Amino acid sequence: MGLLDGKVALITGAGGGLGEAYARLFAREGAAVVVNDLGGPRDGSGSDLSMAGQVAAAIMAEGGRAVANGADISTMAGGQSVFDDAIRHFGRADILVNNAGILRDQTFAKSSEADWDKGIQVHLKGTFCCTLPVFRWMRDNGGGVIVNTSSTSGLIGNFGQSNYGAAKGGIWGLSNVLAVEGRKYNIRVWTLAPGALTRMTADLPRYKENPGAALTPEGIAPAVLYMVSHLSGDQTGKVLGVSGPRGVRELRMMEMDGWKPPSSAWRPEDIAVHAEEIFFSEADIQKSARRF
Repeated sequence: MGLLDGKVALITGAGGGLGEAYARLFAREGAAVVVNDLGGPRDGSGSDLSMAGQVAAAIMAEGGRAVANGADISTMAGGQSVFDDAIRHFGRADILVNNAGILRDQTFAKSSEADWDKGIQVHLKGTFCCTLPVFRWMRDNGGGVIVNTSSTSGLIGNFGQSNYGAAKGGIWGLSNVLAVEGRKYNIRVWTLAPGALTRMTADLPRYKENPGAALTPEGIAPAVLYMVSHLSGDQTGKVLGVSGPRGVRELRMMEMDGWKPPSSAWRPEDIAVHAEEIFFSEADIQKSARRF
């Protein structure tokens, strides 16, 4: 018996890297998988359906069930296509992993409108486009699990990734709302912040500076399987970080006790006076989330 027997999983960006690792592991655990990937270079230009096709073929060669989908998930039609393939071929949509992404890194001062728009479109809008039809189906059919891929680049910040970080931060915000709205329908929503060595990340400075420290995609996949299986119980609305140096850990926005000013007649100088109640100490900050 597999952890996902009888389930149908939709995974975007599953033609390689993290998505492929999820697809293969889910299939081995009994899920039927819609393998979505537009293909092409990591900057989002071009397309190549063969990437999704090769992963789907490999799953079927191992005795699993899979179908390839080459839709552009940054469009409403593309997101609908991924869902339609799940229903057409397997009749259900129990699990959605929004994993597809691109990289167009530049320092903010050198950034362009085109790179900004493309990053937001693929990551943030793509998550919306794929989630909407699946969320509606889950609402009407007893629930399911959605995993949205964020990043410490958005949750904390990272040099040279303003478009990527903005999109990934937006995905976290979307996940928070979906968790609240989905709870009454038994829709569980996770946010994942992975750190893995893939073709997307191989030339990033933090991976070059820490050789051998990063996990492979196969080292991330068990955490995602945990999220979408019964092992995670009724947990929802949580952010799970998974990386080699930092391990598997929950990330959470924290809040100080704060200082309550009078309803009127207080001054900005009062913030300085009550700083210890308002701001985290350096010792607290040292315990906070780190990028890598």
